[in-house]
Amino acid sequence: MSEFDLIARIRQRAASRGDVVLGIGDDGALLAPPPGQLLAVTMDTLNAGVHFPPETAPADIGWKALAVNLSDLAAMGAEPAWCTLSLTLPQADIAFVDGFCDGFLALAAQHGVALVGGDTTRGPLSVSITAHGFVPAGAALRRDGASIGDEVWVSGTLGDAAGALRHWQAGAPMAPALRDRLDRPTPRVALGQALRGLASACIDISDGLLADLTHICRASGVGAEIDIDALPASDALRAAFDADVRRALQATGGDDYELCFTVPPAKRPAVQALAAQLSMPLTPVGRIVPGTGVHCPGLSPGASGYQHFV
Repeated sequence: MSEFDLIARIRQRAASRGDVVLGIGDDGALLAPPPGQLLAVTMDTLNAGVHFPPETAPADIGWKALAVNLSDLAAMGAEPAWCTLSLTLPQADIAFVDGFCDGFLALAAQHGVALVGGDTTRGPLSVSITAHGFVPAGAALRRDGASIGDEVWVSGTLGDAAGALRHWQAGAPMAPALRDRLDRPTPRVALGQALRGLASACIDISDGLLADLTHICRASGVGAEIDIDALPASDALRAAFDADVRRALQATGGDDYELCFTVPPAKRPAVQALAAQLSMPLTPVGRIVPGTGVHCPGLSPGASGYQHFV
């Protein structure tokens, strides 16, 4: 099967949208953003053995590759719209491409995302996606809006994906509930849009809470204090690890793709109401303070999140 056959196979399965004037099959896509909206653009690359175990099912790779990009759009309060896909394969593998599309397009359909272009080539397994979304002018969530006194909140539970990865690295069976969080994260798209006008700053947790909250602190010129015992944990994580290991996974483990956001204390009731509305756990875990960096008493000194080149 040639490169063009692979592209044609993907094109046959990809859905479109009314704002796609010209999609897959030309030198570029022609897209029509709605008036009054800013275009939010993000890009992520996933490599086998770095971002997912090599034996991961193709459908799960497809799902996760799109999910991590939608999570970035969620962190900016954007509504997903379009994406492009660059797929590098060791060989032209029809079964892999079909499986990949099963997961990728299932998540795309959930969020109305149209695949509008991309590329295929030969090499070590790697997936790069550029995702585009819309956000009203002046309403985007950013990293630079946190103020001293704001509360720090997180969505969902933390540490599940890192727990699955810890088991995999040790050659132990992964608990199904933890493996599902690693393979098929849920991008918090609805939450991100609901936080517009409510959160002062926001980021998605891809490299670990401490590492990602540090980005907010640097951008906002503040520090943060985290209560490690307040970090939310799933029953599966509690069952799989002792308290010390679990806390470290929650504070520094990545790949959960939950949202971390800051909110003025006066808006706490609004956040609690939002949690009920979305049927989603939202938990206050700390506060923004003067200074720099993130302080987390009870965690081993030097603990940090994931770094790609370390």
